[in-house]
Amino acid sequence: MDSFSTKSLALQAQKKLMSKMATKSVANLFIDDTSSEVLDDLYRVTKEYTRNRKESQKIIKNLIKMVVKLGKVHTLAMTAVSFHQIEFTFDRRVMSAILNECRDLLHQAIRRHLTAKSHSRVNHVFNHFADCDFLAALYGPSEAYRGHLQRICNGVNKMLDDGNL
Repeated sequence: MDSFSTKSLALQAQKKLMSKMATKSVANLFIDDTSSEVLDDLYRVTKEYTRNRKESQKIIKNLIKMVVKLGKVHTLAMTAVSFHQIEFTFDRRVMSAILNECRDLLHQAIRRHLTAKSHSRVNHVFNHFADCDFLAALYGPSEAYRGHLQRICNGVNKMLDDGNL
């Protein structure tokens, strides 16, 4: 079994943040179990798709760092879930365009506040998840990705219902 754990990684990032800024608002950034499960499934499907454990870990690490720093993207989550729930509605170009728009908006928001390395993390994560071939594989008929997508969407739905996303 792969020992990579998004919950552990998020806690490490949070400890680092907490050591620099011990405030109540930073404490509220702790990752919940549902978010951790969604991130774990994103890691698994990325690892299965890329067949590269190290690259998959790096993508998810960068995603966690962005989430911890900047919050979550509600519209993207709603679109991802609806494409899964309503058959024959998935359009990889639409999903890729939304992801790219989120990336661009994120760059605008962090332009003056974060380092070039953070901008590189944003590009790394969004370039992977906005890849049309990856999206087609994830939302396609292959059973290899079906279970991952189901668990990701269930988790995202729960996060939306709980007001965490």
